[in-house]
Amino acid sequence: MPDAGGDGNAGQMTMMEHLAELRRRLIISFVSIGVGAIAAWILYPEIIAILLEPYCDTLETGDECQLYVRNPLEPFSVRLTVAGYGGVIVALPIILLQVWRFVAPGLYAHEKRYAVPFIMGGVLLFFLGAGLAYWSIPRALTFLGEVGGDDFTELFAPGDYLGFVIKMIVAFGIGFEFPILLIFLQLLGIVQYRTLTKGRQYAIVGIVVLVAVITPSGDPFTLMVLSVPMYLFYETSIAFGWIRTRRARKRAAPLA
Repeated sequence: MPDAGGDGNAGQMTMMEHLAELRRRLIISFVSIGVGAIAAWILYPEIIAILLEPYCDTLETGDECQLYVRNPLEPFSVRLTVAGYGGVIVALPIILLQVWRFVAPGLYAHEKRYAVPFIMGGVLLFFLGAGLAYWSIPRALTFLGEVGGDDFTELFAPGDYLGFVIKMIVAFGIGFEFPILLIFLQLLGIVQYRTLTKGRQYAIVGIVVLVAVITPSGDPFTLMVLSVPMYLFYETSIAFGWIRTRRARKRAAPLA
C-alpha cells in the first residue's frame, strides 16, 4: 500500500511486507466469516423465518406462506447459502477493522482518529441499507407479480426466493457503503472533493445504472428507493471533503 504521508513506518515497508500484512488481514477476515457462518448455520430456522416474512406479507389472508422444493439437494444448498452470507454479515465489523488496520499506517496521525467512525459507520450503514431492502421487498414482489398479469400462479422455490431476498439485502447494504468508500478514497488522496463536485451530473446517471445492475428486481420502485439515498450519500461525501480541506488550510495557515 502506498504511503499517504503517515507518521508510521508504512513508507519503509517493502512489497513483501505489505503482502504479508495483507495476507494476515485476509486470514483474520476469513476466520471471522467462518465463525459467523457457523452461527448462521445454527440459527438457520430463525433466519429463514425472518427472510420469509416479506413474502408472507404479500399474500392474502388465509393463503399459506410456503416455498416449494423442486430439487432434493435444494434445502442443503439454501442452508449453505444462508450460512455463507450470514457469516459475512456477522463478521462485517471485524472485516472493516482489518481494512482499516491495513491502510491506517499510510494515513496522517489526525486522520487515524476516524477508525471508530469508519467501522461503526460502515456497520450501521450496511444494516440501514439491509433494513430498507427488507422493507422494500414486499413492494417489489407485488410489483413484479402484477406485471405478469392474473394468468400466473406464484409458487416460489426456496433457492429462487431466498436468492432474490439475499441479493436485495446485500445490494442495498453495499449501496449504503457508498459514502464510506468515497470518504475513504479522499482520506487516501485518491479522489478530491472538487472532482466529485464536477462529476455530479455523471454521478446521477452512474448511480441509477449501478443500482439497476446490482439489484435483482430492477423495478422502478427499487431503483428509486436505493438511488435517492446513494445520491444523498454522494453529496455528503462532497461536504466531508470540503470540511476536511478547509480544516487542513486552517492548520497550515499559522505555518505560512
